[in-house]
Amino acid sequence: MRRREFLRDAVLATAAFSIPSYAESLGAKLTVDEGATGFVAPKDFTGLSYESAQLANPEFFTAANKALVALFKELSPDGMLRLGGGSSEFTTYSDADPSGPPPFEVFGPDTSHTVKHGTTTTALALRNLRAFLDAAGWSCIYGLNLGQGSKENAVREAVAVVRTLGPRLVALQIGNEPDSFRNRYRPAEYGPADYLAEWNVFHDAIVSALDAVKLKASFSGPDISNKLAYLTAFAADAAKHPDVVFLSGHYYAMGPAGNPDATLQNLLLLDPKLTTVKQRDFPVILDAMKTARLRFRMSEMNSCWNGGQVGASDTFGSALWCADTMLRFAGLGFSGVNLHGGGNGVYSPIVGSPSEGFNRRPEFFGMQFAQQIAGAELRPSHLETPDDRMTGYVFTKEHQEFVALINKTDQPISVATPLKHATSQWTLSGPSLESKDGVALVRSKPIAWHGGLVALPPYTAMLLRS
Repeated sequence: MRRREFLRDAVLATAAFSIPSYAESLGAKLTVDEGATGFVAPKDFTGLSYESAQLANPEFFTAANKALVALFKELSPDGMLRLGGGSSEFTTYSDADPSGPPPFEVFGPDTSHTVKHGTTTTALALRNLRAFLDAAGWSCIYGLNLGQGSKENAVREAVAVVRTLGPRLVALQIGNEPDSFRNRYRPAEYGPADYLAEWNVFHDAIVSALDAVKLKASFSGPDISNKLAYLTAFAADAAKHPDVVFLSGHYYAMGPAGNPDATLQNLLLLDPKLTTVKQRDFPVILDAMKTARLRFRMSEMNSCWNGGQVGASDTFGSALWCADTMLRFAGLGFSGVNLHGGGNGVYSPIVGSPSEGFNRRPEFFGMQFAQQIAGAELRPSHLETPDDRMTGYVFTKEHQEFVALINKTDQPISVATPLKHATSQWTLSGPSLESKDGVALVRSKPIAWHGGLVALPPYTAMLLRS
C-alpha cells in the first residue's frame, strides 16, 4: 500500500509539535480493530529446533552445559525445544549407555551426508536431556525416525522418551518432512494416504506399548516441508486421535543456500505465502487448523534452507526478519515457532560448543524481541504504511498494552500508534543491516515517544509498553 503523500500529511497533522525528524520521514498509522478477537500466544511460543543427531553426544544437552542453559533461559523462561530435522531419519535408539567417545561434539543444520549415518541416541542422552530441560525450564517436542526406522525401534525409543522426559515432553512427532519421502525413502507414487497409513501403524504401536506400562503421550504432526496436501490429510485424520495436540510444519523464507536470489534485501520483502490476501500457502494452514480444531506450530523455520545464506542469514537484517515473522505467525494464531540451528550453522541463533563456548547470532536478539508476545493476546490491528516492509502489532499482556513496530526499510518512518502513553521501550538495532556483530536489544525509557507518535529510524524494531 503506497499512499505516501496522504499518510505523511495525516501523521504530520497529528504532530502539532513539528519535530524536524518527523517532517523528513514517511508516515504510517497503526489502529486497533475494535471489537475483533485476537489469539493468545502460549507462554511456550518461543522455541529452538536442533537436529536429532545432536543427541549422539550425550554431553551437549545436559545440565552441566551451564552456558547453553543460560542462553536458553535468556531467550525464554518457558520455551520449547524441538529435536528432529533431516538427521532424525538416520538415527537409532539404544537402551544401553554409550561405550565410546561421541562421533562429534556438535551437529549443526543437516546439510552434510558424511556424519549423520548411524548415529545413536542412548538412555544416557535422554537422562541428560531431561536434566537440561529441568535446568532451563523448557519443554520438548521429540521426533522419531519414520523415514528409515523400524516400528520396533520407534516404540522402544518412544517408551524411553516418555518415561524419562515425563512432564517436559509436549509431543512425539513421527517422521520429519514426510512430504519429501518420495523418491528418497519411498516410491515415486508415495502420497498423503500412504503417509497416514504408516503414521497410524507407528502411532498405534507406540500407544499400545505405553498403555502396557501405564504411560501416556501426546502427538503432533505432520511436520511437513511444504506440500500442504499432507497437512490437509493429517488435519482431517486428527479427529480420530484426541492425543494429537497440535499441527506442525516447516517454513523457510528463501533458499536454497547459494541461490543468487537468496539475498538480504529479498529476505526483508513480504513473502506472498505469509498473507491471506495472496491466497497462497498460509490460508491452507488456517483451514487445516479449523478442520482439526487444533493450533499450528512452526516446528522448524529459518531464513534460508540448506543451512543458511552467508551475508543474509547471519546479519542484523535476519534479526529484523525473525522478529517480524514470529509476530506475524502469532497473529495468524500459530501456537509457536522453533528457529532451527545448532553447531556453527550460518542461520543458527546460538552457535558454538561446550569446549569452545557459545555465542549469540543476530537472530537471537530478534527472538528476544518477539518473545514479549509469549502469554499475550494479539489484538487485531491495521497498519496504513507507505511500504509493506514496515509492520506493526498490538498486543495485551498482564493488563498492559504493547505496540511492536518493525521498520525494514532504509527510510525513517513516523508511526501514529493507539498508545496513549508509554512507560518502557525496547529497541532492536545494529551498526548496519549487514552487521554480524554489535546487534543489541536495549531497554530504556521511551526516548522516541511523543504522545502516540513514534519516530522509527531505518532498519530498526521498537517495542513500547503502556
